[in-house]
Amino acid sequence: MIEGHGDDLYLYANVRMNFSSNICQHADHSALKQHLASRLDLIANYPEPEAWSLERLIAERHGVDPRSVIVTNGATEAIYLVAQAFAMHHRCIEPSFSEYADAIRMYRSSKKSGRALWLCNPNNPTGEALEPDRVQQLARENSLLVVDQSYEHYTAVPMLTPRQAVGAGNIVQLHSFTKTYAVPGLRIGYIVAAPRLTRQLRRYLRPWSVGVLAVEAGRFLVEHAQPVSVDLAEAQRLRHLLQSTGAVTVRETHTNFMLCHVESLTAARLKDYLVREHGMLIRDASNFRGLTPHHFRVAAQTPPENEALFSALRQYLSSTPSL
Repeated sequence: MIEGHGDDLYLYANVRMNFSSNICQHADHSALKQHLASRLDLIANYPEPEAWSLERLIAERHGVDPRSVIVTNGATEAIYLVAQAFAMHHRCIEPSFSEYADAIRMYRSSKKSGRALWLCNPNNPTGEALEPDRVQQLARENSLLVVDQSYEHYTAVPMLTPRQAVGAGNIVQLHSFTKTYAVPGLRIGYIVAAPRLTRQLRRYLRPWSVGVLAVEAGRFLVEHAQPVSVDLAEAQRLRHLLQSTGAVTVRETHTNFMLCHVESLTAARLKDYLVREHGMLIRDASNFRGLTPHHFRVAAQTPPENEALFSALRQYLSSTPSL
């Protein structure tokens, strides 16, 4: 299970600038809050056993059959559902989100048939994004392709559409309201796949897994809200600023977040200094499989915040002995 994730503000009392979470930090939720405040009476009754009303709205939005959509308690529930439903030889493209490997380990099966490949696109933590042709090629090379598109609105690279995923027949596509609308506390995600795959997935779906206010919020967001907007140009400016320190190397990225490496000290030490002395929170990325204690991840924020991070980082790196 997740441990050492980004956005761990609950561990600190003085965070002023949060670079640790890839989620947009400045979204306006006022209309959603007002709507939910007027619907609090819903908590007196059970939600739909499965979020059918929201599934129909999502299907209509994407132009697919409602049978091809399953709403889940965040994209994380979808990950564990897929790992449980398909007894295959699962493997992940790494480094990537650790929950894929955790889910695969949890549902190991001795009766394996076929190969399943897990892909995060755009990828967390690297920010790399693959175009639809490459994704479809990977689908042809495997029995099942699981594509987590949680960050699909955080890039300018074209993404595989839900209709293409359904048409492929062997692609399970994961989506996240958490990232699309910057509402991580609501826990709303969904799966899009061909009906033959969703039939198998629904065999393992828990009843009432999505709460009534989450369903109501999801319906409001689909009908009235726009996906969050990230400033990709500002992200590239931050990347170049970090590179200019001379001590930090930064992977090329197609998103608002980027994977960094600093050889002269550990990410844990850097994180501790930034949050303690400057109220800035970064993501220690050492717990991603394949990375090292010297890797960290940041997500670009406003220009003044990015300048402040650069200044604090440059000052610390110039005055700190190597470890």
